[in-house]
Amino acid sequence: MMNFIDRLLAPFAPSMVAQRLAARLAIQAYEAAQPSRTHKAKGQPRSADLSLQVSAKSLRDQCRKLDEDHDIVTGLFDRLEERVVGGAGIGVEPIPLTYAGELHLDLAAEIKAAWAEWSLRPETSGELTRPQMERLVCRSWLRDGEALAQKLRGNVANYTYLTEVPFALELLEADYLPWDFNDEGAGILQGIERDAWRRRRAYYLLKQHPGSMQGFGVRFQTKRVDAERIIHIAYRKRIGQNRGLPLLHAVLIRLADIKDYEESERVAARISAALAMFIKKGTPDMYDRPANGEQRGDRTFPIAPGMVIDTLLPGEEVGTISSNRPNPFLESYRNGQLKAVAAGSRSAYSTVSRSYDGTYSAQRQELVEAQLGYDLVQHEFIDYWARPVYREWLAMYLLTRGRPLPADVDPKTLYGAIYQGPVMPWINPVHEATAWESLVEAGFADEAEVARARGRNPQELKRARAAEIATNREKGLVFSSDAYHQFYGKNGGANGQPNEAGNPGRGGQPDGADGETDVSADR
Repeated sequence: MMNFIDRLLAPFAPSMVAQRLAARLAIQAYEAAQPSRTHKAKGQPRSADLSLQVSAKSLRDQCRKLDEDHDIVTGLFDRLEERVVGGAGIGVEPIPLTYAGELHLDLAAEIKAAWAEWSLRPETSGELTRPQMERLVCRSWLRDGEALAQKLRGNVANYTYLTEVPFALELLEADYLPWDFNDEGAGILQGIERDAWRRRRAYYLLKQHPGSMQGFGVRFQTKRVDAERIIHIAYRKRIGQNRGLPLLHAVLIRLADIKDYEESERVAARISAALAMFIKKGTPDMYDRPANGEQRGDRTFPIAPGMVIDTLLPGEEVGTISSNRPNPFLESYRNGQLKAVAAGSRSAYSTVSRSYDGTYSAQRQELVEAQLGYDLVQHEFIDYWARPVYREWLAMYLLTRGRPLPADVDPKTLYGAIYQGPVMPWINPVHEATAWESLVEAGFADEAEVARARGRNPQELKRARAAEIATNREKGLVFSSDAYHQFYGKNGGANGQPNEAGNPGRGGQPDGADGETDVSADR
């Protein structure tokens, strides 16, 4: 903005005024915003969609190739599968409530059993269980940036359901959603149709995978599918982003460089491992040129312990080509690069490098910090995939259940559920168990929270414990895990008399003048 002097000089010396304004702007601007010889100040002015339109396909292809060929990338995605989904998949604990606000145990158990049966063959091919399906979807989501599934409900032409509940998922790779299918007038961008409020209306999917061996003409035919029939899980980094971005987008160059560098070092080590020797002739006048037509074969020496070479000519000596491999700096350089890869991929360095050195405190600190990233990705997977799948299945189950709901069930709570993924492992089980026990005793946590922290369903744990304890007492087995024997053991029990240890039996009498029963007896 021009001041009084600039406005006064502008009619007579406009170029000088322009220089004054440029100099003032340079002084007032942030240093980081000014390009220089050492600072390029690169920027990204494109929108999220335009940026992806140019780059996403190449990023996806590179990530897939690294997942195929690079052991570090394969291990990284394997560990993300383990931490986000796990071997048993995302656990779903239904929590339908009664009008009184209590858990309806019978209906919850019924839904849980039906869900477990459907989980055996949830997708259209019938080849994958639900945990296997979730791991594949999670890997595709993080590696490719997105994945899709078409929901099949009710009667579908030319398809027979493999489960009692008429609901199945057709899994689709991101390639089925073409990047170049755009129609600005119809609100279609990158194969997704949206209204003026950016709400999805439909997806335009290819009938065949564009990289398949099917007929050329069929591969590029599309079909319009309503958005409510599609589950689209995408890894987004910007507001208003239409499609997903691969998780490794920021570390691809570094990973490719690590792969090339390690390959070069392996080749160099193999060459250096091949022992090479040479014969030094001495001065040039000692070299005896072969006569015309004379052929001299290669001179070799058998290598053996204690060998003596006595076939050298006058002036010759044997030398070896020294090896400087393996490179002593390879491991430190590689570890430094892997730390940067872990920082850019929501992973832990120990996880990526498979190096678990350090003290207990250091390992736990890294585990806790890394678990925050795993939890974030896990909750996104639940929001994008696990919850929509469960709710769609439950809607079809309730429609085909064949009998009315119990009269005391609150319909507003039917879709309530707790979604449980893999939890943070215990480094020191004794410390962890002691901490949880103290929290439960102090009232800062409950037994159900402890069970979920260990990846168990509280209701299933209760049923298993009840059956186990009943069997032990029936067969006269006594274990320290059953506190009943401590308080109601020998000479104590239903008559309310204390046992030999002096503890009151069941129905113990008040032990104080105020008439309050000893709380320890109720434990």
